[in-house]
Amino acid sequence: MMESQQEPKVTIPPLIPLEYSNRVMLKTILECGDDEIELFGKTVVVGGWVKSSKEVKREPVVAALKPPTAAEAFPPSPGPKELSCVEVVQSRIPFFKKIIRVFGVSSDSYPGVREKFEPVPKPPPSKFFLQINDGSSISSLMVVIDSAIVPVSASHVLPTGTCILAQGVLEKSSSHGKQTIELKVEKILHIGTVEPDTYPLSRKRLPLDSLRDYPHIRPRTTTVASITRIRDTLDFAAHTFFHNHGFLHVQVPIITTIDSEGFSEKFQVTTSKKWGLGSGADADVRHETVKAEQHIEARDKSKLGTGVKPEVKEDFFGHQSYLSVSGRLHLESYACALGNVYSFGPRFRAEKTGSIKQVAEMWVVEVEMAFSQLEDSMKCAEDCFKFLCKWILDHCPQDMKFVTKRIDKTIVHRLEYMISISYERISYREAVDILRKVTDKTFETKLRWGVPLTAEHLSYLADDHYKRPVIIYDYPKAVKPFYVRLNDDGKTVAAFDMVVPKMGTVITGSQSEERLDMLSARMKEIDLSRDQYEWYQDLRKHGTVKHSGFSLGFDLMVLLMTGLTDVRDVVPFPRTHGKANN
Repeated sequence: MMESQQEPKVTIPPLIPLEYSNRVMLKTILECGDDEIELFGKTVVVGGWVKSSKEVKREPVVAALKPPTAAEAFPPSPGPKELSCVEVVQSRIPFFKKIIRVFGVSSDSYPGVREKFEPVPKPPPSKFFLQINDGSSISSLMVVIDSAIVPVSASHVLPTGTCILAQGVLEKSSSHGKQTIELKVEKILHIGTVEPDTYPLSRKRLPLDSLRDYPHIRPRTTTVASITRIRDTLDFAAHTFFHNHGFLHVQVPIITTIDSEGFSEKFQVTTSKKWGLGSGADADVRHETVKAEQHIEARDKSKLGTGVKPEVKEDFFGHQSYLSVSGRLHLESYACALGNVYSFGPRFRAEKTGSIKQVAEMWVVEVEMAFSQLEDSMKCAEDCFKFLCKWILDHCPQDMKFVTKRIDKTIVHRLEYMISISYERISYREAVDILRKVTDKTFETKLRWGVPLTAEHLSYLADDHYKRPVIIYDYPKAVKPFYVRLNDDGKTVAAFDMVVPKMGTVITGSQSEERLDMLSARMKEIDLSRDQYEWYQDLRKHGTVKHSGFSLGFDLMVLLMTGLTDVRDVVPFPRTHGKANN
């Protein structure tokens, strides 16, 4: 006899309130799939901001009024008792009121006929249909408030932007829209009102460039909320990749006294009153002030000496200090003791550029590996890039579906393609040779060996020639930082860039110079201070080792994942030249 098959148990999705706010995330309600029916009848507390609202007023039911009958107009007298004139009139008040109503005359015109105990008619009850979102999901939850059951004060209007916290029962949606579940409110716990006339999102959908003027409000839009969730997932993915491969996370300083790259204009950090505190009342300010001033390259001596320098000895650090452009030099000291390390943080460039792919403050993932050469670094960079692309596709399906529909219809296909293929690797010399042979396109910048490849050159190689990510290595030493290892030819260095179609350079890396004599010669060649970099040279004096690493532009990766083109739209609070309002 065959055993009867057991029916699979129905898994009821847990609606566990958040530990620190005692409410249920809307994501757990809206993204439970086929188990949604199991939620009907459950009482929950939800909170969020109104995305759209609609008030439906009920019409009062009025019974048809009929003329009074003779019996009603002249009821039989109960007895021979004589009545006074006043009593006779009072006994006929109901009759007179009915006559007045039949002829459409308001009883307010005859106050003497109106009884003192007659109740004042109440306004008809309304139903409020609210779409609310708490930022946990693309979708919004329909919240239904019946003012006959849950009184809503007249002062509590519920337009777009209102914050609401409510308790209610989940039910099957009564509408015929896409949503199949709604919340019937039993109790309102909080209403945060909004000023519709000044609320930026009260109007129709604003373009992204207009939303940049409201960085504190724009996270409430569906697009920016989706970008933020993708950014958060990408952040977690980056840490996951390096932890899975045995890297240690090291926090490197934001304030530094060295120039780690030598190609970027820096922000100078000072507490000197000569740099902006002024005199008089301002001079009495006691708290330390950090003022970022554009600092010209130290090695470009012709540009120095024209500005007012702070009194370095009286300054907070006693040395000229800057906001960090790169943390890789500091990472080297930990890589030369702990093996493989990485850092994740903001880096700063004071370049007055109009590039849509650069702002003054950008987040960067930096990696340094001991016992590692250029080839190892290029492989790690490619593996990391593919891992991040796959992680986003696996863990952000709803947001990527929205991005595909709203921003870039090809984004998912492009990410899948870049995960599945191998990347082209060419030397700088090979890249120049390819670009010189181009006949169907004219480049704005004249190409010759020894100059940096422009964004236009890189775009042609990745988008048009190879149609896939390209890793370009062995650059001329003049276009790369001083610490990059010199190749045997004496002209090129062990550095690389990863160029991605429709994005440009996302990762830059190199093998660092581990030979003290070669590093010292390079520093002398570009006239860097030996005293300032003494600690860096010590790493070559005491147990030197071959090591390499790279820097990944995190904000550029978010830009790539979302299909957007302007980095200001993926950075929560972008800082650009002339604009840092909040």
